[in-house]
Amino acid sequence: MNRYSIEDEPSNLDEMPLMMSEEGFENDESDYQTLPRARVLQRQRGLGWFLCGGWKVLCGSCCDCLYHMCRRKKELKARTVWLGCPEKCEEKFPKNTIKNQKYNVFTFVPGVLYQQFKFFLNLYFLVVACSQFVPSLKIGYLYTYWAPLGFVLAVTVVREAVDEVRRYQRDKDMNSQLYSKLTVRGKVQVKSSDIQVGDLIIVEKNQRIPADMIFLRTSEKTGACFIRTDQLDGETDWKLKVAVGCTQRLPAVGDLFSISAYVYAQKPQLDIHSFEGNFTREDTDPQINESLSIENTLWASTVVASGTVIGVVIYTGKETRSVLNTSFAKNKVGLLDLELNRLTKALFLAQVVLSVVMVALQGFVGPWFRNLFRFVVLFSYIIPISLRVNLDMGKSAYGWMIMKDENIPGTVVRTSTIPEELGRLVYLLTDKTGTLTQNEMVFKRLHLGTVSYGTDTMDEIQSHIIQSYAIGTSQPSSSTSGSTPSRKTQTSGPKVRKSVSSRIHEAVKAIALCHNVTPVYETHAGVNGETESAEADQDFSDDNRTYQASSPDEVELVRWTESVGLTLVNRDLTSLQLKTPSGQILSFYILQIFPFTSESKRMGIIVREESTGDITFYMKGADVAMASIVQYNDWLEEECGNMAREGLRTLVVAKKSLSEEQYQDFESRYNQAKLSIHDRALKVAAVVESLEREMELLCLTGVEDQLQADVRPTLELLRNAGIKIWMLTGDKLETATCIAKSSHLVSRNQDIHVFKPVSNRGEAHLELNAFRRKHDCALVISGDSLEVCLRYYEHEFVELACQCPAVVCCRCSPTQKAQIVTLLQQHTANRTCAIGDGGNDVSMIQAADCGIGIEGKEGKQASLAADFSITQFKHIGRLLMVHGRNSYKRSAALGQFVMHRGMIISTMQAVFSSVFYFASVPLYQGFLMVGYATMYTMFPVFSLVLDQDVKPEMALLYPELYKDLTKGRSLSFKTFLIWVLISVYQGGILMYGALVLFESEFVHVVAISFTALILTELLMVALTIRTWHWLMVVAEFFSLGCYLASLAFLNEYFGIGRVSFGAFLDLSFITTWPFLWKVSAITLVSCLPLYIIKYLKRKFSPPSYSKLSS
Repeated sequence: MNRYSIEDEPSNLDEMPLMMSEEGFENDESDYQTLPRARVLQRQRGLGWFLCGGWKVLCGSCCDCLYHMCRRKKELKARTVWLGCPEKCEEKFPKNTIKNQKYNVFTFVPGVLYQQFKFFLNLYFLVVACSQFVPSLKIGYLYTYWAPLGFVLAVTVVREAVDEVRRYQRDKDMNSQLYSKLTVRGKVQVKSSDIQVGDLIIVEKNQRIPADMIFLRTSEKTGACFIRTDQLDGETDWKLKVAVGCTQRLPAVGDLFSISAYVYAQKPQLDIHSFEGNFTREDTDPQINESLSIENTLWASTVVASGTVIGVVIYTGKETRSVLNTSFAKNKVGLLDLELNRLTKALFLAQVVLSVVMVALQGFVGPWFRNLFRFVVLFSYIIPISLRVNLDMGKSAYGWMIMKDENIPGTVVRTSTIPEELGRLVYLLTDKTGTLTQNEMVFKRLHLGTVSYGTDTMDEIQSHIIQSYAIGTSQPSSSTSGSTPSRKTQTSGPKVRKSVSSRIHEAVKAIALCHNVTPVYETHAGVNGETESAEADQDFSDDNRTYQASSPDEVELVRWTESVGLTLVNRDLTSLQLKTPSGQILSFYILQIFPFTSESKRMGIIVREESTGDITFYMKGADVAMASIVQYNDWLEEECGNMAREGLRTLVVAKKSLSEEQYQDFESRYNQAKLSIHDRALKVAAVVESLEREMELLCLTGVEDQLQADVRPTLELLRNAGIKIWMLTGDKLETATCIAKSSHLVSRNQDIHVFKPVSNRGEAHLELNAFRRKHDCALVISGDSLEVCLRYYEHEFVELACQCPAVVCCRCSPTQKAQIVTLLQQHTANRTCAIGDGGNDVSMIQAADCGIGIEGKEGKQASLAADFSITQFKHIGRLLMVHGRNSYKRSAALGQFVMHRGMIISTMQAVFSSVFYFASVPLYQGFLMVGYATMYTMFPVFSLVLDQDVKPEMALLYPELYKDLTKGRSLSFKTFLIWVLISVYQGGILMYGALVLFESEFVHVVAISFTALILTELLMVALTIRTWHWLMVVAEFFSLGCYLASLAFLNEYFGIGRVSFGAFLDLSFITTWPFLWKVSAITLVSCLPLYIIKYLKRKFSPPSYSKLSS
């Protein structure tokens, strides 16, 4: 990894520690992974650590070691691939199969069970249920334990199996796609999974490329074709790829087998934007060598957009770029589930203590150990298995509600296990292009130094262009060779000021020529013959022309030149044609093209005009790169600043006229540099830079990237809700800062601290200290500087960045985005959410606690990988403020209520056992226990998922309410203890009340206590509810009805223990007054105090939300 390639500084920095915690500077190179905190923890590892979870860590690391030993990765090597001869490969390469499945036939059941039973809750139920097979421990019926557990497991296994089958089906479809393979005997159909390194594969238009290939031939006359890469890098624009010259020139396809040639390819790597290789043909006398670069490659998972291509396969299966770049999604577990898991451990402890107390009160007589275990099983209702069932069903209900919400149409919930996370977020990490912006460019401003044109004055430019070309047609010498007179005047006497008209003409012509845009014509009939004849007639009709380029800015610039009268009508590898307003066609030969790179920040092109033979070098780029290249001027810097403040992307355009001798000299040096093997890139750059001197500045353009609908109010809402927003983008620093201002990510009055580029430890140290002194300012940092800071001062940097109101990271790679997410999770222990719309955001979305994908122009990759998929950025406000809030509040209430339901019955069991000389006999029969957890109380308790404390409008109007949720107060040890006290109080009252009031008819104690228990539960649900819904009322009455009906029919269950003392419940007894008033009295005593306390609490210390709703 390149993370360690930066040279370490000498350790003289230890004399000047950062103004922060001193720990973490004990050794000079603080390694990337070891945080200062981790080092402190390592010293304290001992028995306590082992017991409190250290065993888990140790087991985990042992399993990991075994796993890696079993699946030791083969080292990736560079290779020589002979055309059409897979058998000549001495290495064995991986099969070309796509495999997205998590499990196989053998690992499915163990894998799913492990995922379930790694939670304490489920493991506990499994142990209790298994204990029922031991006769001496058996209490009640087996089905009371196994039915709920079986149900939970069955649902999970079926859900996983369905997902797995879908994945398998998708993979199978991909692997069995048929492709044509060229052999000596002609074409053969092969499955995608049978393709080998060295095969020659034919890929038709709109077909997916099955493996990484070198592009040898195409049916297009130009020797180049377009491919769509949206599944690889998330960009929707087409990329131009060029066939290898030697093979493209062969007369027929079959001749590929008559030559002896091979490709040397570097070893497989992650970077999809670079490739180095060579093509060698041996059977000619001086053997032909061609250098191969990224433009000769066709990566797997891209789609051919024009023509038919033939390529030789160089990487297959696991070694393709697309597979190397995919990260496997982790199983996400919500914070609420982890908190409940902690509470169940506490409950388990209480249960064991209670059992020990019972056995101690018996006096440890007889087989006390067996009795202890029987008590543990008796009290197992303290941790109700219905907790998992209720919560899982609740999560599904929230997902359904989110998808049915008409205010956020098109929202899809893909992971149903974490809707509560939406209510706990502290950090939101967002992509820029396509998420905050629409990725739609609009040309706004053209500045020529003395005069500036905006959207309302474009017609003036148009009239100047029409005028200059009208003169041009009558006197061809003066205008079509617009550069000639100027060159003469420059070389002879002093510089002559040009008229505004000629300067506009020069600027527009430069913008129309300096780009890598290709016009594409849609054929109506789709027959090749017709397109060729159309091209022969030069029929470039405007209505079916579209432009393709690798960046939307370029397309917008060419569209703009079309709107003012200079139209790009045709382009291939060697020439391009422009159409003037009068319909005349101007032809130019492309001599050289220097593509845009993130290092150079500029692109150039050398063209020769056909009619005059003039050679001109045009260049455009970012102001930082171009300022030193163009001739001295006094306006460029100031105007660039003005445009940036308006939120426009700026490009500086310049030109230089070359004589024939100058160009020939340049060309020979350039070709020589291109063939060198060592430092090729540096040598080529040096040759090009020799041209980039004293260029004539033509103009400055400003293009606006439009923001998505309602981005500003949404970001404002999120900021008020206490969510910190970080923007992670692959874009340039200038553009990123621009959008941060225009979207109000950084508010108007805030300072922005741009972190200077740092490359070593000393620089990082000084820059961090400078940043410390700033207060309340937004941070803008580039990916490279971030890498250096994280390497030496990870802990300090994160601590500082987390105090900023907003952070912008630009030039981030996809893996770096994911790294930042993981970093925030480790250092702050807060919940993170990532939102993006392209394939390059997938790893960030998968790393975050909650991933949101937007279905955008960049394809559906991000929305398919995300937990939640939305159609517009503005929907995130409602998703978090309303649905996040409700899901968390409801799940917290539901979880605690289900626990309360279990604790009440366990308290009653404890009281019952203590009255009956601590006998480990169950109070209620198996059927009653199952009925209690299901029929009698399930619906009212589950109806809590319809409860809401604040109306949606209120939650959106006062986003500050969201801050309370992130503190996690709805479900904490404090609220949990309150519920425990309520349960113990109610359980005690119900049981003692039943025993005290029914001295005489002791046999009826079960009927009375159980009836009172059901009534108490129903009243408690009513007490907990904050907003009534008609379904809640139905549920309450339905459950009561069910209970009364079962009293009549299931009377034999209302006895005590296994022996029902020979007395069945008689209907005559239930209908007597004493029964009714005694039950009512017990219920009243157990519930009334709680109602009074609740009323007083609402009156004297109401929660923040109730102040609003009143």
